[in-house]
Amino acid sequence: MSNPFDLTGRKALVTGGATGIGEGIALALAAAGADVALTCRSHQPEETLEKIRAMGRKAAAVQADFAGMDEAAADKVIGFASDALGGLDILVNNAGIIHREESTRMALDDWRRVLSVNLDSVWLLSQAAGRRMVAQGSGKIVIVSSVLGSQGGLRVPAYASSKHAVIGLTRALCNEWAGQGVNVNAIAPGYTATDNTQALRDDPERSRALLERIPAGRFADPSEIAGAAVFLASDAAAYCHGSVLAVDGGWLAR
Repeated sequence: MSNPFDLTGRKALVTGGATGIGEGIALALAAAGADVALTCRSHQPEETLEKIRAMGRKAAAVQADFAGMDEAAADKVIGFASDALGGLDILVNNAGIIHREESTRMALDDWRRVLSVNLDSVWLLSQAAGRRMVAQGSGKIVIVSSVLGSQGGLRVPAYASSKHAVIGLTRALCNEWAGQGVNVNAIAPGYTATDNTQALRDDPERSRALLERIPAGRFADPSEIAGAAVFLASDAAAYCHGSVLAVDGGWLAR
């Protein structure tokens, strides 16, 4: 019996794949057999690319700033990945930003910047990849949301709104594309040790409050989110459409 988690020969693009959760997903997809392209904005991708190539996979990276992305830029990113790898079977929309500030003080520009990166770019890249995947009759799109796609959080109104929105987008695209061979699903990570949570982890009072609420009693390592992405990108998830898979140490169960 073949391994349903085997991604040998698949071609994947991971946005924000040079650091944090994105890097964990990129390396896990490669370990499962996929060739991987990634985008990065400021982090240098060479170390991640070397790790992927050391597994015997193709690897490529392109710089992209998702703030203010338009249709042409999205098409360029998807085209780069397809050209570099020889096709595109998997898109992981991981890139995202967070802005923490009291809602009474948050500037409209900051609100729009978060929504541009966390929602608009996800839509545009999913649309561009979806055109190719629908045409070929197969494909996997995985959108990285958050536990704050189900909650409001504190001092992160734009981030929470964007993460709620991409869950809605996941379900909307599922309804259109499931019957055409394209799986669209989401992951909802809990609190993970990345740059986005550094300020929380550096705040003793806030960190203690979070850890007391997480049944697992700790922040996740980025690699611990990656298994969910491999699953959703694989044949093992062939009948998963519009799912939101929480990987949160029990946070939402509390």
